[in-house]
Amino acid sequence: MSGTPLSRRALMRTAAVGSLALAAPAALTACSTESGDDGVSNAGKKLAPWPTFKAFAGPKPDLAPTAEGVQPGYISYPADLATSVSRTPGDGSTIKVMTISFGVPPKGRGENRFWQAVEKALGVKIEYTIISQPDYQKKMATVMAGDPGELPDIINVFSGFVLPREAQFVQRRAEDLTPFLSGDAVADYPNLANIPTHAWRDMGRIGGRIYGIPLERPLPGSTLWLNQESFGAAGMSEGWTDQDFAAVAKKGTGGKKYALGAAEGSVFGDGFHSAAHGVHARGWSVGKDGTFVPSAADERYKQMLDFQLRLRKAGSYHPDATSSAQPEMIDLYYNGTVGSIQDGFGGYLPKFLEKGREFTPAPALPYSAGGEPGGIVGARRSFGYTIVKKAKKERIQLLLRVLDYLAAPFGSKEWELVHYGLEGTHFTRAKDGSPEPNDLGQVENNTNLPLKYLAEGPQVLFVPGMPDAVKALHAWQVKTVPHAIRNASYGLQSRTFTSQGTTLETLLKDTATGIIAGRTPLSEWDAAVKTWRQRGGDRMAEEFAEDYAANT
Repeated sequence: MSGTPLSRRALMRTAAVGSLALAAPAALTACSTESGDDGVSNAGKKLAPWPTFKAFAGPKPDLAPTAEGVQPGYISYPADLATSVSRTPGDGSTIKVMTISFGVPPKGRGENRFWQAVEKALGVKIEYTIISQPDYQKKMATVMAGDPGELPDIINVFSGFVLPREAQFVQRRAEDLTPFLSGDAVADYPNLANIPTHAWRDMGRIGGRIYGIPLERPLPGSTLWLNQESFGAAGMSEGWTDQDFAAVAKKGTGGKKYALGAAEGSVFGDGFHSAAHGVHARGWSVGKDGTFVPSAADERYKQMLDFQLRLRKAGSYHPDATSSAQPEMIDLYYNGTVGSIQDGFGGYLPKFLEKGREFTPAPALPYSAGGEPGGIVGARRSFGYTIVKKAKKERIQLLLRVLDYLAAPFGSKEWELVHYGLEGTHFTRAKDGSPEPNDLGQVENNTNLPLKYLAEGPQVLFVPGMPDAVKALHAWQVKTVPHAIRNASYGLQSRTFTSQGTTLETLLKDTATGIIAGRTPLSEWDAAVKTWRQRGGDRMAEEFAEDYAANT
């Protein structure tokens, strides 16, 4: 969040994650022969109350949030930063932590002044195991199967993957944080109390208990990011229909430019299109009787596949839509080769900070299909969660104090330190007062040393030096958030999902991609859904419904 962006690729990879489904290994050996599966379900359990929410009394936003999920917006950086932590949380001891990373490996502690500054503020020495995103699943498999005594003190569990038997591992190996965080107990950790209840709910309980601390994220999920000038010139208008969208996409394609960019694994950007058709891609809805209905079996999803097929046949998609990685496709978006790209809404910042950008990034308003108004993808409000290793009460309290500091909210001195380092060493002030990283801050930061995946305060809208961008993003949320389509399974437990969910999702994704690409007839979709249901989809529906009933 600076006037001079960090490495664009690092920022892009960090913010964009979540827009593409990520495959998990078919099996993990961890705990595969152990029993106790029923213990992770919330059905029949006494449910621990969620932590009592108490908002941070810091700088007020310029643009107000809403209860529906519109984020607070800051047109300018707060002039007077608040203090959110009253004392040094640590006792001089060493803590071992492990997180996923979307940046480059940081410099070592001895030569990393950002690392040293954070350690000084926390009052602990940090031994950090940083796992690159491509290696995360393999490393987690090793950790989950290893000696419990060798676990790091703090582990980030990333929600972009489905780790088989994840809940069972957490229940056995992590500390039950219910006595420390449930209800009013969280008041001992004010920044954790500032995490909204929606993030805890989407993280979910295990066996009725609270085992983690969620990383809060905004409600808008997979978003079609437009080149506003290109789509405007092609005739884009508010209140467009699916036919209007198709016409604009065709007009915006020509020569070596394509209106629609999509990356490998994204099913031609079906997140945006499925929501416009009224369903959540590969998600679930709840019927009036409490039954769980898969989006795959909804006729509207099949209609969406037919619509995307027609877009592809019209030539509106880039020809590498099934083979290019997300970073490559985003580069094509930046250079104007493609006029749009599906990405997580949280990826807005690098798009506005991109050097040399000659267009205005804008999230697309949904079109209507079949006469019904379209919606947007409602994301999981937790980007993962953090667990702590079982330990004595005093040690758990120390670790929670450290995480409380890292969860400092925007507008606090602690947030600025954890995200930007030291003024004069890592950053200077831009004209609007926001931190502007210098050369050292470009390499020593919270992307390369990803503390933000251990704990973080609630997300806000802020683009340094670009008040109009913040206003536009906030206005878009006001229009679209009330129409967000949520996946009803978020925060719920299903044994079949954790063991077979990724494999079964791959079946549906591969079939959908083949249909849009023209390799598979649309008539094959119903057969794929039938196979999916027989192999575990129906069992997932039953288990999610059971857990949903317990939670409500």
